[in-house]
Amino acid sequence: MRALKLHELSLADRLADMAVDALIDEADLSPKPALVDRRGNGAHNDLHLGLMHASALSLWPMFKEMAEAAIDVGEVGLPLREALGRIGREGEQAMLATTGGVNTHRGAIWALGLLTAAAALEPRAVTLTAAKLALLTDRYAPQPMSHGAQVAQRFGARGAREEAQLGFPSVVQRGLPQLHKSRRQNVGEQNARLDALLAIMTDLADTCVLYRAGLEGLHAMQRGAQAVLDAGGSATLAGRRQLHELDHQLLALNASPGGAADLLAACLFIDRLDGAL
Repeated sequence: MRALKLHELSLADRLADMAVDALIDEADLSPKPALVDRRGNGAHNDLHLGLMHASALSLWPMFKEMAEAAIDVGEVGLPLREALGRIGREGEQAMLATTGGVNTHRGAIWALGLLTAAAALEPRAVTLTAAKLALLTDRYAPQPMSHGAQVAQRFGARGAREEAQLGFPSVVQRGLPQLHKSRRQNVGEQNARLDALLAIMTDLADTCVLYRAGLEGLHAMQRGAQAVLDAGGSATLAGRRQLHELDHQLLALNASPGGAADLLAACLFIDRLDGAL
């Protein structure tokens, strides 16, 4: 006898669940270099794991509304882009109300918001669809640039906006291939996710690191992440030693790779989406 289903989740509900799950999985992943995780606050004095969880959960209505907007509009275009911008700004205010004004997930709102809407439209071409949305200009977006945008301009780096406009190359070319490779090596899911984060860090011009520690911090992050992978990855003793050294270096520089963390969450969202398909 089949069990009764009290209700069927809508597509928007499921996509919002996947987005929030990706954020929580990223936060819980340990040991991440200089980032909030189960061990502690990393290089942050205003963040902790419980706050990251609360922030992620506060964004669930926003992700659902973004998916619903994509379904209602039905195509990539300025009306959808501007609807997503409005919903994202409202979601950011809900996040800040939850965190007491602490910016926990502003970058993730941009990346996962685009991907959630894109998944509601074209789940088999999610990064391409997200890129098309990111290339459109929201006429109602506030003009002052974020810290990340200012740093990207100063250093000539690819910021979060450009990463999305290019179809998330750090995820598609670095994070996801490494995640799949490490899984094939049977290193365990947590180590595979750590390796995916490190693969993203090897090449990303992380504006969070640039803002906190300049080029010295960026080079330390990129070289250190590559050293972990070259030593065999996070599942090996040599790799763990290199990971510990990277953590120590980034903490000393007060350099937290928050941009890479946001892209890991995007990586985990796309991985979940691929599994669902």
